[in-house]
Amino acid sequence: MLAKKYEAISVENDHGITWLMINRPDKRNAMSPQVHLEMDEVLDELAVDPQTEILVLTGAGNQAFSAGQDIKLYFRANAGNAAARHKLRRASNNWRWQKLSGFPKPTIAMVNGYCFGGAFTQVCACDFALAADDAMFGLSEINWGILPGGIVSWNVAQTLNYRDALYYAMTGDSFDGKQAKQMGFVNFSYPKERLREETIKLAKKLMEKSPAALRYTKEGIRAVRFMNEPQAADYLNAKSDALRYNDKENSREEGMKQFLDEKSYRPGYGHFKRKRASA
Repeated sequence: MLAKKYEAISVENDHGITWLMINRPDKRNAMSPQVHLEMDEVLDELAVDPQTEILVLTGAGNQAFSAGQDIKLYFRANAGNAAARHKLRRASNNWRWQKLSGFPKPTIAMVNGYCFGGAFTQVCACDFALAADDAMFGLSEINWGILPGGIVSWNVAQTLNYRDALYYAMTGDSFDGKQAKQMGFVNFSYPKERLREETIKLAKKLMEKSPAALRYTKEGIRAVRFMNEPQAADYLNAKSDALRYNDKENSREEGMKQFLDEKSYRPGYGHFKRKRASA
């Protein structure tokens, strides 16, 4: 696991599940420049960390996932320093979208409370999102005379229904975890006291699958969304070949053996039993 200690974020690993947290609970986990720089660094390390099988992104405490950008620190602190502003904007976009959406292992956003503005991007970047029933989501930028910038509007347009995206971006109204589930912004919502338990259940379910198959599946689904049918077919055929070459656990042959020969695996009746490469 990581040797370095961070100040604005927290990293904990428990049996393959790495909990990556914005650690500013007194500020509702608003994203400061230090948060962005530390997140940008740590995600590179976790991507190759052998103890990290599943990454869970959340906020420290039980009140907030992230209240968005720390307005004072993010927008004003480096107002007169062009180089610092450029570095900060790059780090902010890198970790919240580029590195999270392309992370080689399954990612889960556990939205345990307030999720506002810029925090929508990292929720959209994660493969899965679970929320507390009483979590509060909002795009409040319109109330400040600005639009959901960066790539927040792009994220919202992709993840929410078009009408819902316009409504919440143009009114600034908030919605809770149950509504987020109804709109498809998160996979599931749960009472807050069950949220961590359910997140662990999902993480353990994913850990039963082939890591290589998980990675290539999520990369494939993200990529083909913007392709036509011939492009998608060509891409997925190439991706399937690459998966067979790179799968160190030989999951295709193992799955066929369990299904055809041992009859120990049946969809809906029994689970595929992962054979780890280390074994």
